[in-house]
Amino acid sequence: MEENNKSCGRAVVGRLIPAALIAVGLMLIGVFVKGGLQSISSNQRVVTVRGLSEKEVMANKVTWPIVSKEVGNDLAVIYQNIQNTNAAITGFLKSNGITDSEISINAPQVIDMQADRYNSTASPFRYNVTTVVVVTSSKVEQVRKLITRQTELLKDGIAIVAGDYNYQTAYEYTDLNKVKPSMIADATKNARQAAKKFAEDSDSRLGKIKTASQGQFSIEDRDQYTPYIKRIRVVSTIDYYLKD
Repeated sequence: MEENNKSCGRAVVGRLIPAALIAVGLMLIGVFVKGGLQSISSNQRVVTVRGLSEKEVMANKVTWPIVSKEVGNDLAVIYQNIQNTNAAITGFLKSNGITDSEISINAPQVIDMQADRYNSTASPFRYNVTTVVVVTSSKVEQVRKLITRQTELLKDGIAIVAGDYNYQTAYEYTDLNKVKPSMIADATKNARQAAKKFAEDSDSRLGKIKTASQGQFSIEDRDQYTPYIKRIRVVSTIDYYLKD
């Protein structure tokens, strides 16, 4: 009888030990899972900030259309006048440092006033011909000075047409890749400063970057009066982790 009791006791103990080990294991797993969830939860505290970088630069390319018009009834005479006008304009440009490679002459645009059914106004001339000499150059300052001196062509009988919306002088900046790295660094720095201030105000510490996206670069005229000065702008959006 006593032997049976001992056997039963050993059986119970044998069952209890594995059960206890399992219980302890489950408790440890629970602790680890809880700690992991808390860690994940803390890492998901983020702040989203935007960093702006702006820079003003001088245009490094100019396209200057020089427009003149001829009217008359004899196309042969008009053609000769156009040739003389273009020669005078190109002579003026070359004498002031503009090269042949920077000058192009567009084909003349001819309007037959008598054939224009939408024009009900009587005109003493049948033909209205527009000719355009285009300067495309990286010598922006030099061309700007010539633009202010184009009235000198008047002494040669060349009347330059100004204010035509279809023929506006255009300024461009083509060296964006040169300023991109420094502007991206500046935008990132500004974003971090904003995030750091937010973290301080919320009694937190700034962590690592979670995600970052660089906005598109934009190039615009600084204002309508100085189209040769360009404003470059980029905005970067960055998510930072926050820590206690």
